[in-house]
Amino acid sequence: MSRAASKVAWVLGTWFGCGLVPKAPGTMGTLGALPLYWLLVHQGGQGAVALAALVVTAVGLWSASVVQHVLGVKDPQIVVIDEVAGMLVTMIPVATFSWSATIVGFVLFRLLDATKPWPVRALEALPSGWGIIMDDVAAGVLGAAALLGLRSAGALRC
Repeated sequence: MSRAASKVAWVLGTWFGCGLVPKAPGTMGTLGALPLYWLLVHQGGQGAVALAALVVTAVGLWSASVVQHVLGVKDPQIVVIDEVAGMLVTMIPVATFSWSATIVGFVLFRLLDATKPWPVRALEALPSGWGIIMDDVAAGVLGAAALLGLRSAGALRC
């Protein structure tokens, strides 16, 4: 792999440095996803958020694998592109921007990512970048389902 490609993998894997903060890099990576989410939901709506979630997941598989290989650590904490992918997946059901939905989505995703209910934890066992990325995508799917449930119950307008 070229040196330039490796640098790109590090920049994306750490989500432009969010993963380099010494405390709570996962939370910082999730916060780092919000500007992209806001731009996407305002410019292209749910479809743009869904497409970006897919692209970030694909790019994350590559970048997480590169960083993991270089560091020799199974799931390096500095890799936070997985949180970005998971947060975008969580927010797919939100049709128009709202602060309340963003805050609820953020809290739901962080809770699900931290507690890793079944099947989220099982996906960590996947090899290389797959294990790093797919558990967060699964947490995002559960978060999206919870947002849909809250919206259906009338507890959240989004």
